[in-house]
Amino acid sequence: MIRYIFITGGVVSSLGKGIASAAMGALLQARGYKVRLRKLDPYLNVDPGTMSPRQHGEVFVTDDGAETDLDLGHYERFTGVSARQSDNITTGRIYQSIIEKERRGDFLGATIQVIPHVTDAIKEFILTDPGEGVDFVLCEIGGTVGDIEGLPFFEAIRQLGQELGPERACFIHLTLLPYIPAAGEMKTKPTQHSVKELRSIGIQPQILLCRCDRPIPETEKGKIASFCNVRPSSVIEARDVGHIYDVPAAYHAEGLDTEVLWHFRMDDAPKPDLSRWNEIAQTIHNPDGEVCIGLVGKYTDVPDAYKSVSEALVHGGLANKVRVKVRMIDSEQFDDEHHPLDILEGVHGVLLPGGFGERGAHGKMRAARFARERGIPCFGICYGMQLSVVEAARHLAGMKGASTTEFGPTDVPVVGLIEEWTKGNQKITRDENTDKGGTMRLGAYPAILRKGSKVAEIYGSTEISERHRHRYEVNRNYIQQIEAAGVVFSGMSPDGLLPEIIELKDHPWFIGVQFHPELKSRPFEPHPLFASFIEAAKVQSRLV
Repeated sequence: MIRYIFITGGVVSSLGKGIASAAMGALLQARGYKVRLRKLDPYLNVDPGTMSPRQHGEVFVTDDGAETDLDLGHYERFTGVSARQSDNITTGRIYQSIIEKERRGDFLGATIQVIPHVTDAIKEFILTDPGEGVDFVLCEIGGTVGDIEGLPFFEAIRQLGQELGPERACFIHLTLLPYIPAAGEMKTKPTQHSVKELRSIGIQPQILLCRCDRPIPETEKGKIASFCNVRPSSVIEARDVGHIYDVPAAYHAEGLDTEVLWHFRMDDAPKPDLSRWNEIAQTIHNPDGEVCIGLVGKYTDVPDAYKSVSEALVHGGLANKVRVKVRMIDSEQFDDEHHPLDILEGVHGVLLPGGFGERGAHGKMRAARFARERGIPCFGICYGMQLSVVEAARHLAGMKGASTTEFGPTDVPVVGLIEEWTKGNQKITRDENTDKGGTMRLGAYPAILRKGSKVAEIYGSTEISERHRHRYEVNRNYIQQIEAAGVVFSGMSPDGLLPEIIELKDHPWFIGVQFHPELKSRPFEPHPLFASFIEAAKVQSRLV
């Protein structure tokens, strides 16, 4: 019997529903249960693929090629369960599907309405087969209770709560308990109002997860329980912790998983094994040293824009028992050739993340050249790899006009629009007029690594599969000329047409990859490239 846990949020956004959902999944796993997590996003975009990172943070990509909300990255990192296209839905996709059916005449002349058609579509998504042996499906509803766009989702889960019954459905509501310094008090009224809003649409939460920066007095817990109609033990303190990987153990200590299992009357549940989370916490809080990585990008003022990259760097640190300090550096400031690169002095590694557009791109190339000439470990990802190739073409291979067509027409298109590729047995084609949304090379693709290369040594294999998200590629017509200057194209697509990986011959550690390895990194399974990169940075830290 599959049980469903619905996680909603109130008071304000950005309280950490994604982390809470992921941590809850991890706690159930620690007790031996099999879980799947899903995200329901109320915005009208079909997916976040065309949204600026400033609007919604990074776009997470699944193996099957879905562009999804970044919370799915949290789900994967905390549980190790690979997400699928069926694990993230938006209002846009719901309406798109319904309108397509209406145009085909599937509704046989019926008037299409939010209830029942939209809510039925949402319920159908939630109840989609989660896979064999899954015990719990955790569904996070994006946004905040009271948002107009979220109402169909709340109505859908209200209906499901009635249809499934309390033995199969549990509602967890995440709220905020602010502390007012002038009054010297923690205020419960915002939580009371949030739960009142939720109950007004027919949902009675069984558990309240209360974000706070200090312990909740028992008197306040009692007040919340009384006014919100929950048991006192179901008011769970979600206090700020030192690191997000401390959250599962902290929530367990406060009784979150115990309350969930009590609700489902699962008194015979196995005790949790949190040993691996405790080991992670021990390494994070008691490292053997520290390395500094300069992350050079154009969205560095929005930390969520590089969430998976930042987490993968932490995982690389865990593999090497060091703390990774990430120095966010705005690449746009380096677009001016006269702007000094002083801020890169002293870093033990340079990371050039993915991105789009010309703004900040010249700054990334300058950072790549700085790392190349100084012998500093450098890791280029997707656009970072492409710009590293352009930089090498200009300054190593002597191709002065080398550029990417992403900047506009060029006589030396070292990087150009990818026009066709193979996915399984199907040939995919694109051109300049193709829609932007969902039309990139997306999802997991295999690559073949050159024997004896650094990356083959790092992976311990010559055959890999990694997740992609890109519209441009390195032009294979220039490979021979660039390789003659010392750049090794050490990874290619199986058909030999698409360059996947580069590395520099005479450099301690300089690797660029067309794919996004950060999307497959886990705290318990650090990605080999990130583990190797931080190892190289660790060596560099002793040289600086």
